[in-house]
Amino acid sequence: MKRLVILGGGESGVGTAILGKQKGYDVFVSDKGEISKKYKEVLLNNEINFEEKNHTESKIFNADVVMKSPGIPDKVALIKELKEKGIPVVSEIEFAQEYTKATVVGITGSNGKTTTTLLTHHILKSGGLNVGIAGNIGDSFAKQVAEKQYDNYVLELSSFQLDGIEKFGPHIAIITNITPDHLDRYEYDFNKYIESKFRITKNQRETDFLIVDADDDAINNWLKNNKTKAKIVPFSVERKLENGAFLENNNIIININNDNIKMPISALSLKGKHNTKNAMAATMASQLLKVRRQTIKESLEDFEGVEHRLENVAKIREVEYINDSKATNVNATFYALECMDKTTIWIVGGVDKGNDYNDLLPLVREKVKAIVCLGIDNDKIKNVFENVVDIIVETAGAEEAVKVSQKLAEKGEAVLLSPACASFDLFESYEDRGRQFKNAVRSL
Repeated sequence: MKRLVILGGGESGVGTAILGKQKGYDVFVSDKGEISKKYKEVLLNNEINFEEKNHTESKIFNADVVMKSPGIPDKVALIKELKEKGIPVVSEIEFAQEYTKATVVGITGSNGKTTTTLLTHHILKSGGLNVGIAGNIGDSFAKQVAEKQYDNYVLELSSFQLDGIEKFGPHIAIITNITPDHLDRYEYDFNKYIESKFRITKNQRETDFLIVDADDDAINNWLKNNKTKAKIVPFSVERKLENGAFLENNNIIININNDNIKMPISALSLKGKHNTKNAMAATMASQLLKVRRQTIKESLEDFEGVEHRLENVAKIREVEYINDSKATNVNATFYALECMDKTTIWIVGGVDKGNDYNDLLPLVREKVKAIVCLGIDNDKIKNVFENVVDIIVETAGAEEAVKVSQKLAEKGEAVLLSPACASFDLFESYEDRGRQFKNAVRSL
């Protein structure tokens, strides 16, 4: 019996444990921290051995294969030692794909991947395909492979998940964009992060497709200097393309394999330039999977959007409150500020992942009248913006940030939470930060 050791008892770890057990492995889960009650119950119900608050080396180094959670960096001593011993260390995505014949659409990028994943899933489902959604969303891919019988999957894939693949290759890969993010995991080398994203196409074949943003310098440079076997399908909002998707007179024009779609931007349920791109990518993936044109158009019109991503919370005394807590990097905040058509009170801050805020200066100068800091260390934000914004206030929590913003905002203005940072100094997660913000707004 082969031994599968799983490092990390979260969603991907427990899902892999269920699938591993089903496929006849001797399974052991080891978590250095505490395993949450929800996951512990699943492990106990499935009679899977586990340990928490400890990694017992004797129970780990006898593995035939190790699945590590995407949260554990490769540079950890334990992982290095496993690799030196020649024990394969894979990601959940790699492990699970071996056990499914489903067609996979894999979506990665620094921003827009959640929206594009949900939108693609929405179109495919409306088109009558038997389709699951996994990766960074919902139940893990491994758990669904074990328990469901989907013919297609749409997977949201982070660079950390892609770092752990050897054979995984989606039939359709989408790279929404690549901007500096998570550089702390890539030795502050942007090229290593770019390479990581492009692992999504490393095992694609000639019959597969790679959908990319043709306006993105990092993507274009990689494609100039590297080869992929997949057929490249580009999208652009800046220029006309012979093949792929582009804009013309406020219409999205899509032309793949001589199959044309034309749709006015005004009909899209999601607003903003970046969402036009997300819609282009999702549409092309759906077209390649033979969803009817009419279904695609209707799906783009009735899609609901993503919680914590430019979400309108409330309008109070003619001031709009917008929750963009999912903006955990500068580029995401750039999109948010770009979408703002009112004078804005901007709530920003948290754990900085090596951010360069200078890109935001022109937008902040044009649209922001006050900055409300929401983080423990705000020096960098203050230093960058003190010359362009008169009012910068520091706060210690969502409730205080909202109250201060309400005092600063006048009729016809907007309060935007778009932190550009991770949330782990004051909150459990960006979802927790977004919920606390919404609760504070609703109790004004």
